[in-house]
Amino acid sequence: MLELRDLVKHYPAGDGEPVRAVDGVSLVLGPGELVALHGPSGSGKTTLLMLIAALLRPDSGTVIVDGKDVSTLSERQAAHLRLCELGYVRQAVHLLASASALDNAALKLMGTGLDVGEAHRRAMPLLERLGLGERARHRAEQLSMGERQRVMIARALSTDPKLVLADEPTSNLDSARAEEVLGLLADVCRERRTAVLLVTHDPRAAAHADRVLALRDGRLVEHEPDRLAFAVRAE
Repeated sequence: MLELRDLVKHYPAGDGEPVRAVDGVSLVLGPGELVALHGPSGSGKTTLLMLIAALLRPDSGTVIVDGKDVSTLSERQAAHLRLCELGYVRQAVHLLASASALDNAALKLMGTGLDVGEAHRRAMPLLERLGLGERARHRAEQLSMGERQRVMIARALSTDPKLVLADEPTSNLDSARAEEVLGLLADVCRERRTAVLLVTHDPRAAAHADRVLALRDGRLVEHEPDRLAFAVRAE
């Protein structure tokens, strides 16, 4: 479902050495696999997700999503990939403030051409599973930061994507809600055979992950899942 081959993205740093945000990363995720990725701030985790989502172009290397070479896609094709085949949960929450939680969760579905009623019908069960059923008609500006984050997750999952990229999806959630979100992502993996790449500092993610990876100086290092809690505390 996802294959990275020797992926490289460096940034200039004035007169010094370039920042090696992603430095020769190779990785394969199969359908139904959840991989947790951690690392210190500035280690390139978000850059890696943006390369996969075709929001950045690599300096070299290849990103293959469901058999497509992402780096060769036009802007329009890349936008279609993100709309229909990728679910991307970013750290920054982007919701329409005056629209309801349900409208915000259904935005991608409406972008695919579904009418409002059908888009709502498909998005509502996700909001309910994320504990937002009673808040679905509230405007985004009336929601807490944690509730807004869950709306973003519902939106990302709404189109039944083949690959989900989640950048710190539990950072604004309390312990109980964080566990619900991690459980939902794991359930999506199993039920829909969706591949999930989860960037996280949450040690509870290890219990749901098939593999745990660390990004250090732009390179991947593999960890045993039960060691993630120690690795996170050590940072």
